[in-house]
Amino acid sequence: MGRALILPEANSTLKLNPKMTVQRGPYTYSVQTHGSESVYSVSDGTRTISQPIHWSFGAGVQAWIMERDGRFFESLVSYYPATKGLDLTIGDEALKPQTLEEAFGRVLDETTLKDCFGCHSTNAVANGKLHLETVKPGVTCEHCHAGTATHLLDAFQGDFTSAPPRLGKMTSEDVSNFCGQCHRSWATVVRNHWLGPANVRFAPYRLANSKCFDGADPRISCLACHDPHQNVVREQSWYDSKCLACHTTSAHPVASGAAATAKSCPVAKSDCVSCHMPKSKLPDEPVTFTDHQIRVVKPGEAYPN
Repeated sequence: MGRALILPEANSTLKLNPKMTVQRGPYTYSVQTHGSESVYSVSDGTRTISQPIHWSFGAGVQAWIMERDGRFFESLVSYYPATKGLDLTIGDEALKPQTLEEAFGRVLDETTLKDCFGCHSTNAVANGKLHLETVKPGVTCEHCHAGTATHLLDAFQGDFTSAPPRLGKMTSEDVSNFCGQCHRSWATVVRNHWLGPANVRFAPYRLANSKCFDGADPRISCLACHDPHQNVVREQSWYDSKCLACHTTSAHPVASGAAATAKSCPVAKSDCVSCHMPKSKLPDEPVTFTDHQIRVVKPGEAYPN
């Protein structure tokens, strides 16, 4: 998360791929890097619009933001590690540009711009306003633990009373909503009517749709499986112990009112997520997500919303 927003001069992806191009309909997109400057361009064969990239969003898949004529634009194509090249930006599938100006990118209004920087950087938003002059690239301590800067200064004076509250003490429901501020909560997805396979990206929403989700049980919390201070674990078998914390006959201390045990899987006791949290590829982009809606997956079944 510390690399959720990168400045061009520090972007190793752009440096390792100094010339990238892709054709989308009648438009040719390119991203070219020379030294510390990266330029995003789109051409219709007759005219070309080019602008320097100001910010790169994403540590793996990368989209870019440029400024043109006093407005901010999100690139209509992004970099995908799976193909080591450019393809349509996630979320822009419905856009059908009719002019070169429209093909350049999606115009970002103030609210959208604030949301982008609010999730991908630190100290970007204060009192509901976007402040680009104070932006710190990436997600730092202050982003999730408000008040850490003050606490650090107080600690040098021997005062430790200003420590931010521990997020690990929140209920599973509150953790889901907290993480959902950026990863999209159940309420946000429902309110915006984001239906279909594209919402597999929104882990808190998908998790809350699981039959076993219990907002009072810490074993089903985002933090039960993921340590936000560490890189995500890609080895599927690593999560077996997390699954068996519920699906076992062993006794585990749980929150008051939470179910003590759940049914054991009659098929296997290992690689649980390979069956019950299937991989799902986005329809129009070369990227795959783990579906956090825990369930018994049946062959050929429709994507569950």
